[in-house]
Amino acid sequence: MNNLTVSSCELCHSAGEEPLWQDKLCRVVLVEDRDYPGFCRVILNQHVSEMTDLDAQARQRLMDVVYATEQALRQLMQPAKINLASLGNITPHLHWHVIPRFADDKHFPGSVWSEARRAGVARRVDGDALRRVLRTRLQAMAQ
Repeated sequence: MNNLTVSSCELCHSAGEEPLWQDKLCRVVLVEDRDYPGFCRVILNQHVSEMTDLDAQARQRLMDVVYATEQALRQLMQPAKINLASLGNITPHLHWHVIPRFADDKHFPGSVWSEARRAGVARRVDGDALRRVLRTRLQAMAQ
């Protein structure tokens, strides 16, 4: 496992974070980042650090949620690219970053964690629309 305990894990205790969608396995939250509107995290509801800590069914379901989040963001925002990342080096609790990217964003074509290349262009995402599209996509996957 890892040295971070459940009691000190910020992803185990997400006070104030309203999920766009959730089920027993995981939740999707919209990250408040003015430079990257639409930046979502898919967070496992169990404190484990790696994909291989999950059984095959849970791994597949988690990735289905990641893919549905990507599809919803593509549909609503039409980004140049979607970045998917599962790092966990600072917070070793299994979660995926789903980040819409635009050619004129602050860091493009580098990662959002790289050195900024420009000021970037302000964009917004409609959180309610994202919630609706995400729910629709996940319901369709369940059938």
